[in-house]
Amino acid sequence: MSSVLYDAPGPVAKRRNVILSVLFVIAFAAAGWWVVNRLNERNQLDWEKWKPFFTDSRVWSTYIWPGLENTLIAAAFAMVIALPLGAFFGIARLSDHWWMRRPSGAVVEFFRAIPVLILMLFANAAYSEFTNVSSEDRPLYAVVTGLVLYNASVLAEIVRAGILALPKGQSEAAMAIGLRKGQTMRSVLLPQAVTAMLPAIVSQLVVVVKDTALGGALLNFSELLAAVRPMSAFYGANTIACFTVVAVIFVALNFALTTFASWLERRLRRSKKSTGAVLSAEDTEELNPAATGGTFGTGTKL
Repeated sequence: MSSVLYDAPGPVAKRRNVILSVLFVIAFAAAGWWVVNRLNERNQLDWEKWKPFFTDSRVWSTYIWPGLENTLIAAAFAMVIALPLGAFFGIARLSDHWWMRRPSGAVVEFFRAIPVLILMLFANAAYSEFTNVSSEDRPLYAVVTGLVLYNASVLAEIVRAGILALPKGQSEAAMAIGLRKGQTMRSVLLPQAVTAMLPAIVSQLVVVVKDTALGGALLNFSELLAAVRPMSAFYGANTIACFTVVAVIFVALNFALTTFASWLERRLRRSKKSTGAVLSAEDTEELNPAATGGTFGTGTKL
């Protein structure tokens, strides 16, 4: 059976795919065996190096949980601020007014072109020179500021692209019933674009969670990854074990985020299929009061 994108593989193609799959599994298993063997030769798989994570509660209460808490705080603040800011600049770039469209485009392109780590460093220096933020809170402020500036710019482009990807007939139909551009954007375009934009938005939010680790690299922000160094030193140089546990925690966080986003996307799609996108006469009158009593070309009242 063929599809629009490709033809169904024949017997030769199926045999080739099976052979390639077997070769990939063998190569992957060989690479895994080599890694495990090298770790075992360097005593990195000894129980003593992994034992603290299962028997000593101090490793969680002293190192991992405080770092995880700071990671979640920084990521949450950055997401809450960056999402509406990105939506604002993304919509502003579609404005018919040049005095809103051009400055918004300049802001988005400027901050999107600067590495997020440099934004964090500049923010840290700015908070140090021009504000009274304490030295203890300054790393958190700098990390959140850098994440917001960069990710809001990227999210703005995602929002703009999502709206422009909608069929032009959606806007034309809204204007045909007398909706203003703001009403069209709010009631017609954005509800449809959100579902299409959701995978890209979630991917960027995953980047936000991971980029919190940059603050621990140069700003002494005590996030989850920064907890590896003191934890490894305290428990006898078990660096591999510490990095592995931290990596598993990051994977769990991002997997939970993507799982929630997938559930939300399915729910939005189901709700749209069940309700449809049809405006009743009452809805039209509420959105455009000026059209009350107006007529179409045939003379029929709305």
